[in-house]
Amino acid sequence: MNTQAEGSACADTRTRGAHAGTCSTEVPASSGTSFKPEHAANICEDPGSAAWFEVHPENYMVAGGPRLAQLEALRADYPLSLHGVGLSLGGGDPPDEAHLAALHALVARFEPGLVSEHLAWSSHDGLYLADLLPAALTTATLTSVTNAIDRTQSALGRQILIENPSSYVPRPHTWLPETQFLTEVAQRSGCALLVDVNNIYVSAHNLGFDARDYVDALAGAPVGEIHLAGHSLDPNDGDPILIDTHGAAVADEVWALYRRLIRLIGPTPTLIEWDTDLPAWPTLRGEADRASEHMRQATAVERVAS
Repeated sequence: MNTQAEGSACADTRTRGAHAGTCSTEVPASSGTSFKPEHAANICEDPGSAAWFEVHPENYMVAGGPRLAQLEALRADYPLSLHGVGLSLGGGDPPDEAHLAALHALVARFEPGLVSEHLAWSSHDGLYLADLLPAALTTATLTSVTNAIDRTQSALGRQILIENPSSYVPRPHTWLPETQFLTEVAQRSGCALLVDVNNIYVSAHNLGFDARDYVDALAGAPVGEIHLAGHSLDPNDGDPILIDTHGAAVADEVWALYRRLIRLIGPTPTLIEWDTDLPAWPTLRGEADRASEHMRQATAVERVAS
């Protein structure tokens, strides 16, 4: 997750693809990337270089200007996914009405194929924090999160997806298992899930559970999108932990979990997140191509097995 604002518009929107203005709203079951303005020129010069793009809506909640113009140009050629970081669904408070109104305006204007948020909180009692903090996985929180999702989906007039968090410290034994919490929220609210495979791997390493068991528990869950990203080892902690940095290539262990998940749920829109130490466009596009190949291979294996 990266909340840094995305900046100036494409220098020349005349390089749009031939299907400009007629692009489908549906995000395909293939690989996309986070949109970064540093890559705008490469994308404009190479139409079709990705299947779809994802942006943080908070970066586009403005009245006008080059930022929105850039997103208009991108949307003309590609389906979009809006991945929110500001609704604080796990904080216990109802979603902020002004934030919901601004998000609704973006959804109406850009018609994204997918809209998602985090199982996390960043505000409470008027206090706002520039971070995504883990929600307590209790029955009380299950009810409040479900209510917050209901309010959000009613305001937007559509289903949203909820992303599993990355975890760094042991959880109380009184908390519900995360996969149970997520699937129950989906059943109660009608939302779908955004499965971040890197978050599963990071949490499994830090908390000491088997990431494969977590993935297997998602069989039959309503998964609408997958995220893949890089992580790093924190060298300053006595007990080394993994940090979800989004600043490196996807690790081999995460690719293995991804293939396992795809074999369970089938082809699913898959995003490569790379937000820090941003690479050149060919490197990021190469990661997306790799995701597509893993999806193809995992699907082929499943077809042979059946």
